[in-house]
Amino acid sequence: MSSTASANMFTGFTKLCKGLAVVLVCGYIAVQIVPSIVTYVALIPARTIPFGWNLITAGYIEQTIHGVLSSTIGLLFIGKLLEPIWGSREFLKFIFIVNFLTSVCVFITAISLYYVTMQENYLYLPVSGFSGVLSGLLVGVKQIIPDQELSPLQIKAKWLPSIVLLLAIVMSFFVTEPSEFLPVLIFGTYIGWIYLRYFQKKQETGFKGDPSDEFSFSTFFPEFMRPVIDPIASIFDRMLCGRSEASIDGRGYTIGSAPLPGSDPIEATRRRERGARALEERLAIERLNGAGAKSKTDEPERDASENV
Repeated sequence: MSSTASANMFTGFTKLCKGLAVVLVCGYIAVQIVPSIVTYVALIPARTIPFGWNLITAGYIEQTIHGVLSSTIGLLFIGKLLEPIWGSREFLKFIFIVNFLTSVCVFITAISLYYVTMQENYLYLPVSGFSGVLSGLLVGVKQIIPDQELSPLQIKAKWLPSIVLLLAIVMSFFVTEPSEFLPVLIFGTYIGWIYLRYFQKKQETGFKGDPSDEFSFSTFFPEFMRPVIDPIASIFDRMLCGRSEASIDGRGYTIGSAPLPGSDPIEATRRRERGARALEERLAIERLNGAGAKSKTDEPERDASENV
């Protein structure tokens, strides 16, 4: 890869993602300067009442240098792909919803674990970071470009959320406080999928969600596990959405002749095609820019040889 192509890889970040990256960096700096801020802005279940704002602020506060670096880099690169396809408003809406609901789920889990184990560390452990939102954004990558191979990893994009969760679960056996990150990643991934599967509205069609088989819950698991996962997932689908009897036609979900608020499977395919096309166009532009820069550097050499 030429130096110009490498430089292009680190350009083209959206203004919204740059602004959010600044928020993450400033939050980290503030915590380092005034550590007591963590008490008020991180998610500490015992202090969420009356400090309810920590359900929102916790997601934007990184307490470690590796946390802020991974969050800002992940946000910039994933946002570079998703925001042009979703639109800035929808991208920001997704981040807010996933961040808030992830914090709510972590809060409920911590309270439940306390009543089960009576260990107070679940109530007073400060949980914060952007990792829950990032795991949700990876689900968006899975939806848009599922079969795109990512170099140098040589793995398909659809496996990114599953691989991240698997690594987090493995790490949880070797760290003292897995509750700092594991519930955040699990809930961030699941809430991101729930929103994209059932509730994200498409401006072009007015349909909601993505009912395609390629984006079902079982696709997060290996092929041999899907016969077991699908029946369980269908139970939760009936509980949460009540769409078990729905069938898909050209307009979306239907019961008999009455359409339900759903999504056109053709639109889901088009969305993935747009994502793959956007990625291919971006890579093509980077290759053209690299080739153009190389030709410019070759021209003086040719002129010099002709003069000789």
